[in-house]
Amino acid sequence: MNMSIQSIMRKLTALFLILICFICFISCDDGDIITVEFDFEDTFSACGELVFYKTKSDPAESLSLLIGTPNITFEDLIEVEQIEGDTMRVQLVETERIINIEDADNSFNYRSYNTDPSGFFCADVPPANIVVQENLVSAGGQALITISLIEDDNDGIPAELEDINGNGDLTDDDTDGDGIPNYIDVDDDGDNVLTRAEIDTENADGDDNPLTNPLDTDGDGEPDYLDTDDDNDGIDTIDEENLSQDNNPANDLTNLTIADYLNPDVSSSVPATAYREHPIQQNFTVELIIEDVSFPTISQDEFIFGTLEDSRLTSTRLVNPEF
Repeated sequence: MNMSIQSIMRKLTALFLILICFICFISCDDGDIITVEFDFEDTFSACGELVFYKTKSDPAESLSLLIGTPNITFEDLIEVEQIEGDTMRVQLVETERIINIEDADNSFNYRSYNTDPSGFFCADVPPANIVVQENLVSAGGQALITISLIEDDNDGIPAELEDINGNGDLTDDDTDGDGIPNYIDVDDDGDNVLTRAEIDTENADGDDNPLTNPLDTDGDGEPDYLDTDDDNDGIDTIDEENLSQDNNPANDLTNLTIADYLNPDVSSSVPATAYREHPIQQNFTVELIIEDVSFPTISQDEFIFGTLEDSRLTSTRLVNPEF
């Protein structure tokens, strides 16, 4: 009797396994399901007015977002405006954009190709050897574009070390009072000698900190990059332009071995009339997330598209401080 029950149980188990395999077979063999792995790099590119895209060669695939909404161009995304009441600082007009993919002007596409599709985008005429084998268009979703801006003076001093008063706010530290905070001021003491030329650029002490061994020509305890009279000869550095009046005391050398502003034996004065033009580097970051992706055979709540790589995200703005 016991053997009979065990035999029946084995048969039922076998039938159950066969049924499961059959269900799996018919569900995976309908000919329409496309297996796609969104396994792309963490960065993407841009071209035109306006396409974000990323590609890979193995397998040959791409993901792309076409933004056709009027008045949204690459330049619009990184547009900045002057901060009210502050002629030296700027801010992004908008730090976040939401693009509705279901709108007729915008589309999010997955494509597969016969070969490496890296040359498919941005060309006026795509190469003839690149053939689109599959093109899926998301039926809906949203693209969330986040834009941020970091400005820096590239003066050799990390921005976080230019918080002179130590209150955590970089915008209220302006040693020379020219209206430009130190973290974006290439000449922190306003003497027309660049800060980069007045710190420990040679890393003489080996600690990779330009502020632990800054130049202090006159030994008064105030580093040259914050000292308006570097050689303590009674003449402000900015006014020691004895040979060439070009807003650059560093190229005025009465003694050919040392600039006058560093030579206490030379105290001739030629009053300056202007500050040097200040270049400020702008570094934009653009990040993209696609939400509620809905391809015919694929759906995904959120896809992190990544971070944009584009040379246009780095630029320089020029500021002329009022003298």
